Amino acid sequence: MDLDALTAARREEWARLDELGRTRRLTGSQVDELVTRYRAASADLADIKTSAGRTPQGDYVSILLARTRLRLTGVRENVLKQMPRFFLLQLPAALYRVRWTTLAVALGFIVVATMVALWISGDPATVAALGGRSELQNYADEQFVSYYRENPNAIFAGSVWTNNAWIAAQCVLFGVTGIWPLMAMMQNAIGVGQSAAIMIAFDRTDVFFQFILPHGLLELTAIFVAGAAGLQIFWAWVAPGRRTRAAALAAEGRSLATVAVGLVFALALSGIVEGFVTPREWPWQVKIAIGAVALGVFLFYMLWVGRRAARAGETGDLTEYEAGTPTLTAG
Repeated sequence: MDLDALTAARREEWARLDELGRTRRLTGSQVDELVTRYRAASADLADIKTSAGRTPQGDYVSILLARTRLRLTGVRENVLKQMPRFFLLQLPAALYRVRWTTLAVALGFIVVATMVALWISGDPATVAALGGRSELQNYADEQFVSYYRENPNAIFAGSVWTNNAWIAAQCVLFGVTGIWPLMAMMQNAIGVGQSAAIMIAFDRTDVFFQFILPHGLLELTAIFVAGAAGLQIFWAWVAPGRRTRAAALAAEGRSLATVAVGLVFALALSGIVEGFVTPREWPWQVKIAIGAVALGVFLFYMLWVGRRAARAGETGDLTEYEAGTPTLTAG
């Protein structure tokens, strides 16, 4: 098939389809004509893809057909029908894509928090700079634990959930700056390190880990994932490859904004653990085991389910029908 000849022969018909698809009000005869031209253009697109593969002409016809399809149907696919694909394919694939960046963020966080904790706790003058001795003693003996017990369980769980979900959303949505995720990780690492330093300085290291680990295993992992997603969005802007920066940023933004939605559920689970498990006077082994199970569920979903989705070709991005035909690039 001669692509140029087909384009010349069909140009007016495609233009007419474009005109009808943009018309706000159609008469009965115009609707019939729109359907007829839609079918003809669909056949043209099939011929183009079969004989020439991916071409600018094919993309143009694909856009016309997508607009016409929306014009004819008037509504998107039922949201309830989209949910299984979102939770079984899009979300786990998006989480799986950031696995290595998440590991790097986690290691960086742990290194910074550990260095801060050891540096402060090893220098009495630095510890004293954080506050008066009686104030710090009270924090180590009372305030650190009472923070988890002073409010009703449900209210406390809800408050930490919304706070952490907001931090995660900011890391993803403002990730394009490249600064925001790093700033959020650094602030949280320093905060955890300072708390650990005070507890270490007053011989409460065991209490620190007993009250941090049950919920912190999943909570911090979710924050690491959010930071990783934000940094990958930033990197798509810095190094777009063969795509334009706008196209790369749009694709990564659509794919990884999915992570922000998914982390809402992960942080809800960590909030439940923090509100209803961490404050309990149970054996610390039981509480940490519960936190480890919660983390295991998340990692199974992220790595195992995510790997299956990735192997099926999912990236976390919208379908071509939802996002539109992408721009062709060389190579």
